[in-house]
Amino acid sequence: MICPKCGSENCYVINEVHESGQDYSAGKGCLGYLLFGWVGLLCGLCGEGRTTKNVNYWVCNNCGKKWKV
Repeated sequence: MICPKCGSENCYVINEVHESGQDYSAGKGCLGYLLFGWVGLLCGLCGEGRTTKNVNYWVCNNCGKKWKV
């Protein structure tokens, strides 16, 4: 691969991981506690949860330019 900025062939691929979302919802846990008691606290674990997105980029060792694969 050739860098679009400086024309160098000294490039490598990196992988970036982007995470979003929550692991536990306190609101759902409290509501579950009110409805079902102690076991209802587990309701906070229900839902979408965390999502993970992997993105690959080329990076130039000479100028530092980063672009998508």
